[in-house]
Amino acid sequence: MKNNKNIDNENIVLYNVGDIQRIFNIGKTKAYQLVNSNGFPTIRINKKIYIPKLELEKWISRNVGKTFNY
Repeated sequence: MKNNKNIDNENIVLYNVGDIQRIFNIGKTKAYQLVNSNGFPTIRINKKIYIPKLELEKWISRNVGKTFNY
């Protein structure tokens, strides 16, 4: 089976850190810095980090025009 790097945004409810890497075109370390930053919408289940799609969209809207350096 081929590893598909595309994200099926239509049916997705939660993203993981790998999805955040692809969405923002950043590396693994920067993705973890972003998801661990104050105000970034995450849900943690055991040691796994998930980002609700709708909350990510709201976070992006609230931060339009801001610069993040991670």
